[in-house]
Order: sequence, then C-alpha cells, then structure tokens
Amino acid sequence: MTGPVAGSGYPGQAHDTRWRSLVFPEDHVNPRAQSRYHLVVIGAGPAGLICAIGAAGLGARVALIERQAMGGDCLNVGCVPSKALLEYTNRHSIDGTFEAAFAWMREVRAGVAAHDSVQRYTDLGVDVFLGEARFVDGSTVAVDDQELSARRIVIATGARAALPRIPGLDEADPLTNETVFDLRQAPNAIAIVGAGPIGCELGQALARLGVAVHLFDVADRVLPNEEADAADAVSKSLLRSGVTLHLGADVSQVERTGDGIRIAYDETELRVDRALVAAGRQANTERLNLSAAGVDLAENGLIEVDDRLRTTNSRIYAAGDVCSRLQFTHHADAHARIVIQNALFAPTARTSRLVIPHCTYTNPELAHVGRFAAELERNGTRSDRYAVRFEELDRGRAAGDEDSYAALLVDPKRGDILGATVVAENAGDLIAPICLAMSNGLRLGDIGKAVYPYPTRSEYLRRLSDNYNRTRLTPTVKQLMQTWLRLIN
Repeated sequence: MTGPVAGSGYPGQAHDTRWRSLVFPEDHVNPRAQSRYHLVVIGAGPAGLICAIGAAGLGARVALIERQAMGGDCLNVGCVPSKALLEYTNRHSIDGTFEAAFAWMREVRAGVAAHDSVQRYTDLGVDVFLGEARFVDGSTVAVDDQELSARRIVIATGARAALPRIPGLDEADPLTNETVFDLRQAPNAIAIVGAGPIGCELGQALARLGVAVHLFDVADRVLPNEEADAADAVSKSLLRSGVTLHLGADVSQVERTGDGIRIAYDETELRVDRALVAAGRQANTERLNLSAAGVDLAENGLIEVDDRLRTTNSRIYAAGDVCSRLQFTHHADAHARIVIQNALFAPTARTSRLVIPHCTYTNPELAHVGRFAAELERNGTRSDRYAVRFEELDRGRAAGDEDSYAALLVDPKRGDILGATVVAENAGDLIAPICLAMSNGLRLGDIGKAVYPYPTRSEYLRRLSDNYNRTRLTPTVKQLMQTWLRLIN
C-alpha cells in the first residue's frame, strides 16, 4: 500500500491524514516484548485483527505485528474504499464527479479506520508491533531488534495483486487495487485487465464517473466463475453504465507511450491513459523466513494448512488470504474464529463445516453460496432448480427491477439447499437467510414457514419455498386430499 503524499492538496486530503495516523502512526513506539505470549499474530488484516482481539478478550497475552497498515487490504485498499466508491456512484449516477467520489471514499475509510487503529487494539490489551516480522524458529518471531516467543503463532499476512506475464506491463506502471485509490484526477480512458469481481466493480464505478472504461478478459464472459445467466445480467449492467467489454481478448502487449498507454490485443490496439490490473492474487510469504519455522507452501503458493488451519508446523496456524483460495473478508473472519478455538483450546473447529458466500457489488449485485450447477453435474449430483424473477414480486415490480432473480439448487429427495444465486439490488443481504439455512440444515420447505414482510424482496424466499412444496404434492397425495375434501363436504 503506498498512500497519499502529504501536502500535495487534493480532495479528501484531511481524511487521508487522519487515516494514516490511525493505521500506522509515525510516533508509535513498539512495546517491550513480554517473556512469552500465548499468541503472536503476524499481519493486522481482518484475520489477524480478529485473532488478536478475540484472544486478548479471553485473557490471553497477545502480540500483533504489522508492517504496512492496520486493517490490511480490506480497510485500506480493498472492500472499504471500493464499496464507498460504488455506493457514491449508485446515489449520484447522474450528478457525481470523480473528485467528490474520491473525497467521499477517503472520508469513509478514515471513519472506519478508527475501529482498526493501533490505539484501539493497544487499549484492549494487545501488544502492537509495527515492523517486519521474520521467523527465527518454530516458536520465535523477530521484529525490529526484538524477539517474540509464543506458545502458538498465527500467520495472517494476506495477499497482493498479481501481475500477469504480459510484455511491457511492468514498465507501464499499471494500477492495482493497492494504488487505484491514490488517484488524484480522473483518467480520460482506462483499460482494466481482468473481468472478475474487482475489475467489474471498479469498471462500473469509474464509468459512472465519466471515465471511458475498457474491460478485458480472456474468458468469453465477465465473472467466468459465476453462473452464466448471473454473469450475463452483470454484463448488461456494465454495458448500460458505459463500460466497453473486450471478452475472449488476449492482451499480447502493453506499451507506455508519450501520451499514454497502448494496449495490443487480437491483432488490434487501443490507446488509453492508464491500465489497471485485476487478474489474480498471490500470497504474502516471501519475507517471513518460513523455512526456519518448518512451514511449507502448497503448489499454488498458499501456505499449506489442514482442516483445522494448522500448518506443517502444528504450533503455527495460518488464516485468511495467505492460505485460502476464497479471498473474502468474511472468510478471513471465519478463519480467525477457528484459529482462536484451535490454538488456545481443544482443536475441534474445522474449515470444512463453513458455508461461505461471496458477492460482487456491481449494480445489481451478484451473490452466491454453495455449489454451482456445472459443479453438481460434473460430480453426478442430481438437483432441481427453483427460480423467481424479482419483477414477479410486488416490491420488485414497484422498484422496476430488471435482470434480477434468485435461483436455488435443491436436492430432489430431501429438499436440502445445495447452492443459491441472487442477482438483485442488495443481493448480498438477500442471500444471508440462505446462508443461515444451509449452515443449520434447514431445507427449502422449512424456509416457507417464516412470515416475511410485504412488500419486500425477501418474499422471494416464500415464493421459492411454495414452488418447492407444490412439487411434494404427488398424484397419490392429491388423490388423498380430494378424497378427504369430499368426505368433509
């Protein structure tokens, strides 16, 4: 994370000054290390922060080490600033300006930073060390000129943007999620490489602020890991926002020129002011000296962990993006809670029991939890699909919902929910009851037992449950019901 340069004068500068003072205060003095900690946590992103504050709240002696900024990517260069921009452009799709949007983003980030600040964690009993962590051995970590000894250690160093191997890309000084929020003025045109969640979200936000956005991906559709009809709905929304899509496009070269950047692809070229890379992540492990601690990496570069988040050294745990392909803040949160249980008490908590949703915060949002249809088909698992379009609901019709729907994949015999996709305004909120149901073994028929407020989009749950329950009316059941009704007539 680079962060703004002081004194240059730009919208939201005062908020940036406060933000930096909270997450990496220049006057912070590291405490003197205690003789031995119950837990040393390396990395103060979502996983590390929750590990530290949770363990300290239980009375453990905890040290937290951070080399860049408290809050990690989520607060500083990820979820918080990107969602602030998206929220601004949703509310000001016509009258919004780049300067006002980025000033709002900086104000929101500074406000949230107080929750993740060095001072807050120090006040709650955590020894906060700002500096580079490096393993000395399997139970000792060095930071600056001190060595911290611990009963258990947690690696929560997160991940960073990975640059694809495209000739000329490094020399073109591309933006990533770590630098795009430092922009002081809007580029006239930008090329975004990668049409995953980050590329789609930032592409839509920048397009709504008047930037000519060109979104590239080698796949033939945006969000290639999502259900095809859901990705298609997002694609239509991006086009309505003014994003130009280059799908199935192989970017072969990026070249910095005197007046911008040249993007070569599929025997043609495009000239833009800036390029932004949103094409994958890589774990932050290089500087940790993992070999000294007996911690191995998996083939994909992530730290190798078991179902209880133990590394190849059972005294050392890993949590969050550094050890998981599911790189979401809420997944890191869940990891942290497992680590607290397993590192301090009996190691009974398992990652395999987690139900992890995800959401792309375009407008409309796309949320998913559980299995995908193609995945079930590959595994030979039968499923029935139940779907409802939100324009069929009174609230959706009143709101003018377009390209919005919810679909559930259900076990034909038992009614267990195997997977769900929601494309709608606030889809991330709307899918939460499905996550609750899947986590607690509730079936689709059970969901209809609740009473939902009218008129709301949450009525999709009752509608899908009703549709499912009607399929339970076999010819035999219908005949018995008709016989009963004749008897009571």
